[in-house]
Amino acid sequence: MIAVLGLVVGVVAGLFVRPVVPTVVEPYLPIAVVAALDAVFGGLRAMLDGIFNDKVFVVSFLSNVVVAALIVYLGDKLGVGAQLSTGVVVVLGIRIFSNAAAIRRHVFRA
Repeated sequence: MIAVLGLVVGVVAGLFVRPVVPTVVEPYLPIAVVAALDAVFGGLRAMLDGIFNDKVFVVSFLSNVVVAALIVYLGDKLGVGAQLSTGVVVVLGIRIFSNAAAIRRHVFRA
């Protein structure tokens, strides 16, 4: 319940405060969001499987975001930023859909 309340407060605060993202960080924000979603879906799947560990979740969340952003940053420096961004989104998208399918199977028993 605390997590849901925190999410609601965060969304409402974001709507009212309207934070400005620095231009330097803008290319990495969508990748970081997708990486964070991957960790959230993985955590939800682990919770439903009964193997959730909060330390593993936090480390997974932070490392996913940092590694994805670093890969895109490295791609930008090498001149292949768009290709690496696409690769990161595809890989994380596959993981998200895999976790979503496992969650669906667990919830609906199908």
